[in-house]
Amino acid sequence: MKFHKRLLRAEPSFRLMSKLWRISWLYILLICTLAGVGYVTLYSAGGGTPYPFAAPQAARFAVGLVMMITIAMLPPRMLIHAAAPMYVLSLILLVAVLRMGHVGKGAERWLIIGGLQVQPSEFAKIALVLALSAWFSRISYARMGNPLWLIPPALIVLVPVGLVLKEPNLGTAVIIGGIGASLFFAAGMRLWQIVLLLLPVPSLIKFAYNHLHDYQRARITTFLHPENDPLGAGYNIIQSKIALGSGGMWGQGYLHGSQGQLNFLPEKQTDFIFTMIAEEWGFAGAAAVIGLLLIIILGGMIMAIRCRNRFGRLIALGISMNFFFYCLVNLSMVMGAIPVGGVPLPLVSYGGSAMLNVMLGFGLLLSTWVHRDSVDDEEEEDANKDLI
Repeated sequence: MKFHKRLLRAEPSFRLMSKLWRISWLYILLICTLAGVGYVTLYSAGGGTPYPFAAPQAARFAVGLVMMITIAMLPPRMLIHAAAPMYVLSLILLVAVLRMGHVGKGAERWLIIGGLQVQPSEFAKIALVLALSAWFSRISYARMGNPLWLIPPALIVLVPVGLVLKEPNLGTAVIIGGIGASLFFAAGMRLWQIVLLLLPVPSLIKFAYNHLHDYQRARITTFLHPENDPLGAGYNIIQSKIALGSGGMWGQGYLHGSQGQLNFLPEKQTDFIFTMIAEEWGFAGAAAVIGLLLIIILGGMIMAIRCRNRFGRLIALGISMNFFFYCLVNLSMVMGAIPVGGVPLPLVSYGGSAMLNVMLGFGLLLSTWVHRDSVDDEEEEDANKDLI
């Protein structure tokens, strides 16, 4: 496509130092601050010691930081060429999980590669952003009005969603679907097309509920009536609410949270780490963390708006929405607003796959910022005219 040829030709030949200067170091500082919050909280979750949670997480973040800055140097042409291979690789890994995955808590979500536990569904979200951004950057706004042009990207979204649901991993499947919907809307999907897509949603929800695993149905029932089984299925959410409420305005003090330190709080280092923050630092600390998350999300949105080529703009938006859905699902889950779904709080919860894939995403986001002037608006408009 002429648009892609122009994108490859128009990219400025920045030198390495010039690219490093163009990186948003303030944004990296925000990311490091959030990771620091995670280290401090994991230190507390480990009983006031760096092991077994805080030190390994810090090591992963250091590796991720180097990876993020390296990816930020990559030019748009490399991202375009990598989109299809990364998407295909993500599907291969998702299929491999179903055939030879490691079982944990009733689900096959991990692969053991070289002694490391890898969760392919996390990688699939980044690959999906790249694949959809590459596809939509080839299509003019006029062609978005033709439903036939939306079938391939719809399949690009539905295939990984279906594979992730088979693991089963409902929370991640919802996030993948949300990322896809966001990119469809940003690419220029018409309002009437959105309405048509929403019409079968009630029937699909009913169908999905009828095919849920027993433990997933139990989560929904528990979400509605956690008091019916306070020592069983309702235990997690009840303890989470107790911890959230016991923090008050200023918290019980660092390393002095009763629910967390006495191990009443389940999965305190992963899914419910925000409840530890609220218990030890109170409403003020929890609000500060939520504010930091919002600033990071808004910063990504600003980068998307400032990017002058459609491919980079869609990548920046997709990565920002991935981070947003991470936060939305996790915070809603621990507050009892939605059923528990096993989604971590990015850069704060303990976990290798989520950490590295979030950093991979931030690297792509920063790459769009570094190369934000690769193609100007006039070139994009001319390219779109050529495609119509």
